[in-house]
Amino acid sequence: MLPCRAMTTSNVPLAAPRKKHSLGTLIAGVIGNLMEWYDFALYGYFASVLSRLFFPGDDPVAATLATWAVFAAGFVMRPLGSAIFGYIGDRWGRRRALLISVIFMGVPTFGLGLLPTYQMVGLAAPVLLLVIRLLQGLSVGGEFSSSVTYVVETSPVNKRGLSGSWANVGSMSGMLLGSALATLVTNVFDTSFVDSWGWRLPFLFGGVIAVFAVFLRRGLSPSQLFKEHEARHENRSPIKLVFRQNRAQLLQAFFFAAGYATLFYIPFVYLPDYLSQYADIPIAEGLRINTISTSALLLLIPLAGYLSDRFIRRRNLLLISFGLVAGLAYPLFLLFDNSSFGAVLLGQLVFTLLIAVPLGTVPAMMVELFPTQDRLSGYSISYNTAMAVVGGSTPIIATWLISQTGFILAPAIYLAALALVSVAALFFIRDRSREPLL
Repeated sequence: MLPCRAMTTSNVPLAAPRKKHSLGTLIAGVIGNLMEWYDFALYGYFASVLSRLFFPGDDPVAATLATWAVFAAGFVMRPLGSAIFGYIGDRWGRRRALLISVIFMGVPTFGLGLLPTYQMVGLAAPVLLLVIRLLQGLSVGGEFSSSVTYVVETSPVNKRGLSGSWANVGSMSGMLLGSALATLVTNVFDTSFVDSWGWRLPFLFGGVIAVFAVFLRRGLSPSQLFKEHEARHENRSPIKLVFRQNRAQLLQAFFFAAGYATLFYIPFVYLPDYLSQYADIPIAEGLRINTISTSALLLLIPLAGYLSDRFIRRRNLLLISFGLVAGLAYPLFLLFDNSSFGAVLLGQLVFTLLIAVPLGTVPAMMVELFPTQDRLSGYSISYNTAMAVVGGSTPIIATWLISQTGFILAPAIYLAALALVSVAALFFIRDRSREPLL
């Protein structure tokens, strides 16, 4: 096990919070994650509409690729956003990072709903769309880790897993809300209205959510743990601290998150397209399976967090989950090759059960891994870099592996390999699920 190097003149853990979270505090902490995945779902659902409006041309495939390229550009900004918001949160408090990040997320989402199209302003339209996505990516880089850090730091020691799990409940809820509103708009209105103004309505509604989020977050109490840290330690650059004195934890978190990202992106982002291309499952059925699985996650995620608090330590629970992923990835992809809705749904539900474990336990584990003075910086940089580099490229790599090998089960082998990377990283991560935060 790699040692945790001292960050300050004192290694005595700070006192753990004792108060229970109010419902308002939990909602305020995780509402930004809901917004993040709400926008994610909307952009994906309206990708074909956006391609026609912002990248018109004779080649619809090229237009669609350009639309997804702009979407992917947001991932490039996540590591930069993680450094910026990590620095803000570690130097000036978690509340300030949370308030700024939700504004940076809400304004671009609302602004996307007001963008002029190519027909109105020409090349300026796709340029403005790119700027919007870059700003959103910057915010996403700090939102999730900031909200998790605040919620877990202000939680009692025996409820940190459950408290942190609500961040991912918020994310999955945002995905369902985005899909539901997009489905409503496209089913209620005809195609001509959707192409002219209908597509804008869900994005504009994102501005309403943002105003509500700002209102809630302005009333958040400060993290007592952070206040104690401010009183006891000198003000030093958290980014320098995490790279100079907590490099081991940074690497542990990055390599673990690489497998974590792959486990999420293959079953929940890549799979519908994979099923339509290689298993003769229509894309509509693939999305329906994803909706069922995402709904199940809303129940399973907090259950996993609760189990990690009460019965099985977080690292042990994660070792079981990722070990099963490594062993079951190939058999589950054989089920997907069955071309039967029932078989595919069964396979996806097994993946859902396995991914619920890290979604419910990793938020608390990441917070527990780093000390208070550079916690948000270390968590943000390691997590978002892995998500951007490994998670964002997973669908492309999976597609490339099939094209190069002609083996349609290649993504299963890739997933199993990355799951083993996470297992290896876990052996070096110290489990602090029953200890006060550093």
